[in-house]
Amino acid sequence: MAHAKNHDYHILHPSVWPFLAAVGAFFMLFGATLWMHDHGPWMFLIGLAAVLYTMYAWFADMVFESREGDHTPVVRIGLRYGFILFIMSEVMFFAAWFWAFFKNALYPMGPMSPIQDGVWPPEGVIPFDPWHLPLINTLILLCSGAACTWAHHALAEEDNREDTKWGLILAVGLGVLFTAFQIREYAEAAFSFSGNVYGAIFFMATGFHGVHVVIGTIFLLVCLLRIRAGQMSREQHVGFEAAAWYWHFVDVVWLFLFASIYIWGS
Repeated sequence: MAHAKNHDYHILHPSVWPFLAAVGAFFMLFGATLWMHDHGPWMFLIGLAAVLYTMYAWFADMVFESREGDHTPVVRIGLRYGFILFIMSEVMFFAAWFWAFFKNALYPMGPMSPIQDGVWPPEGVIPFDPWHLPLINTLILLCSGAACTWAHHALAEEDNREDTKWGLILAVGLGVLFTAFQIREYAEAAFSFSGNVYGAIFFMATGFHGVHVVIGTIFLLVCLLRIRAGQMSREQHVGFEAAAWYWHFVDVVWLFLFASIYIWGS
């Protein structure tokens, strides 16, 4: 009885995952640097594999803790606050790319910005027509966000697991379609990553957003599998909440990218 739990908090056991995540991230960064200097991608791939395995094992532990009843209402509040702080850090990450874009568009300088007489994009750069494939991708991502909202509402408000499944299937499918169209857009680009600041910022900003779309799609797919396995309920689905918030964040970032880089920037 001396060790009986008489509170709503979850006391975590010592975990190796934070350490392995840091080591994997270091190998990814160091390996990416070596790859850029023509030393091969092997160290980067080893770091990537370590990070992916750590993510899988760490989230598996969290799912187990949830099923064991450790995610009490108090703990779920803390998880929500933690994820909100993570979203805020992501906002600042993308703010840096928007800052770089607008700074170079409005006040160009330096050898990487061959712009003259207020011309933007730089001479020789042919930007995408925003009203073709970028507009289609915008509609696809917005529809995916709507499907995600439908699924979340079906579970949280109506306890309708069937609608939740179909909403998630639709959201995941549209996320995959968005990624496929983004790859096609990159293949058709009339400019490259190197040689001008427009291409560098375009591919970094939209590329990182594309990575977030892939992560968010996986996030929603995991939620779908957990729903099918009966691991989420109307009362306890904080993982689904986090996935929905992340997906809506991805939607909002894309709207800003579409308005600024594709429309205003062209």
